[in-house]
Amino acid sequence: MKPFLIRWFVTTLAVLAADAIFPGINAPDFTTLLGASLLLGIVNALVRPVLLLLSFPLIIVSLGFFILVINALLLKMVGGIVPGFVVEGWWTAFFGAIVISIASWVLSAFFKDSTGKVQILTHHSQMKQAQGRVIDG
Repeated sequence: MKPFLIRWFVTTLAVLAADAIFPGINAPDFTTLLGASLLLGIVNALVRPVLLLLSFPLIIVSLGFFILVINALLLKMVGGIVPGFVVEGWWTAFFGAIVISIASWVLSAFFKDSTGKVQILTHHSQMKQAQGRVIDG
């Protein structure tokens, strides 16, 4: 339950960042923001993998650019479902989805996988230093 709440918190902060940056994305109150981020997380977990699988050829041909289109479509869909959460226009959804993706990625770096412990990932403690010798010929 704790990893789910942390993921929801990260998504909420990311949507809040997009709301602050783009005037076309609007969540009038905190409850609407929580609802939109919850639905966005659910849609990203359930619908996005299916869309990625179905559009795999387009993703390959566009060198991954079509993933941004899918993210924008899902954000626009959430804007149409959640009452009060507004996403105006295609380009607002497109650039808003990019901001949400980047903010989620950056914020997720502060949390370790499934444990939920707050840790800044700077290095891996399990990495071993290579030892060897140089042979001069």
